[in-house]
Amino acid sequence: MKTLKHLLTAMLVCALVLGSVDAQAQNKKKGSKKKAQTTATTKKGKKKSETPAEPTVVALPANSNDCLFAIPLQMDKAYGPTSSPDGAGRIQEVVADKAHPNIFEREHNTVWYKFTVPYNGELEIAIVQESEWDDYDFLVYKNTGTYFSNQVMLNKVSPVASNMAGIDSAAMFNAVMKKKGQAAKKQAEPQPEFTTISGLKPHIGMFVDATDKTLTKQQTGRFIKSIPVRMGEEYYVVLDNRTANGQGHTIEVSVHVNAYEPLVLFYDKKGRKYVDVDLMILERGGKESERPIVKDEHYKGGKVKFVPGFSYLLYAKRDGYFSIYREFNSRDLMLHDTIMLFNMERTERGSSFQIKDLDFESGEATLIGNYDSVLTDYAMMFRNHPEVNFLVKGYVQSYGVNAEADMLLSLERAKSIKAWFVKNGVDAKRITTAGMTKNEIKRAAAAALNEKGGGFSSVKAELIITGKGDN
Repeated sequence: MKTLKHLLTAMLVCALVLGSVDAQAQNKKKGSKKKAQTTATTKKGKKKSETPAEPTVVALPANSNDCLFAIPLQMDKAYGPTSSPDGAGRIQEVVADKAHPNIFEREHNTVWYKFTVPYNGELEIAIVQESEWDDYDFLVYKNTGTYFSNQVMLNKVSPVASNMAGIDSAAMFNAVMKKKGQAAKKQAEPQPEFTTISGLKPHIGMFVDATDKTLTKQQTGRFIKSIPVRMGEEYYVVLDNRTANGQGHTIEVSVHVNAYEPLVLFYDKKGRKYVDVDLMILERGGKESERPIVKDEHYKGGKVKFVPGFSYLLYAKRDGYFSIYREFNSRDLMLHDTIMLFNMERTERGSSFQIKDLDFESGEATLIGNYDSVLTDYAMMFRNHPEVNFLVKGYVQSYGVNAEADMLLSLERAKSIKAWFVKNGVDAKRITTAGMTKNEIKRAAAAALNEKGGGFSSVKAELIITGKGDN
């Protein structure tokens, strides 16, 4: 029996691989034709360039209409809009029989997807059709291990979810006519609306709030109820368009769980504006050691889902600004508001950072208290930007009785802070030090003695960007 299975698998792989060359050649021809059409259109007139650009179409990879070449999906991230699924592939994996009537009677125009569940919850799938007139169905299979595609082909594994509903052409026609202002003979039944993380309203899908556990070919619903899934499980989705010469779709897979979903934004205080960044957020704690939940070179802000029991690493960068590196866990997030706002500090000359939470021995330059936690973020910031040089300026609280001594003490405190930075990996050549001037001591003393002056300043040190080196 094992020999037979090996033989079946070998034959299946050979058929698919041999066919990929033809498929790729056809794709190249189609791509060349589209490129020529685009060029011709551009030459006709420049006015068309003023209209908003259409969303980029994702070309479905060769052989993705066969299970062995299923397209990997990233959770909570939309894939598409795609090109139109074309044909059933080299192998008809899904064929209904008497024992399995609620699957495709055969594949028409299919595409296979696969994904791994990152945490326990309820599976949700959102599928947005590019055309209302397309009749998309989908099945969900749980990967059973070795020879999975063979088991599907032989109907030895059944889908865990099935949405086979047909489209109601009459209702759709009436809806179109109604939009044109003409009388509708039959009004389409209202369908529940569900919003995915990306904000799209799917035409079909699987959601927690749905009621139907499955939809057969005789039904016209759009949504089936979610199924429970567990971390580490792998699932396949096969999507079939029964409509010939149809259009593409967008698919998004997520796991519904009680999570914290703040709005993550990056703000330039000096410019008083939000900025886009090259952002990476990694999730830690699942079976995958690190799973990217956000990976966007031009992130402009949006909601991000953080799940209880996981830790996260956030890294954001942008030219002209200090990069941001943060590690946190979901328990920390629950204590905050619904917005995570990160300040983007500029690396330009003259930018400064006032430090207030440092403590020194009275009348001395020795750091005391929890100074490591106060300075660690700054050390990391400067280590990540070895090209930036800076000045450490020390401050003291003075009544001006002995200005010379206070000037010296402020300089010594600056040197203590520099020594800490050097000990923690920042090149000493990049750091200069300074203390308060005599005039600054006098002004600080006058403000402290004046009731309206506000008392002593709480600033203990200041880091001032002095320029960029050759590193």
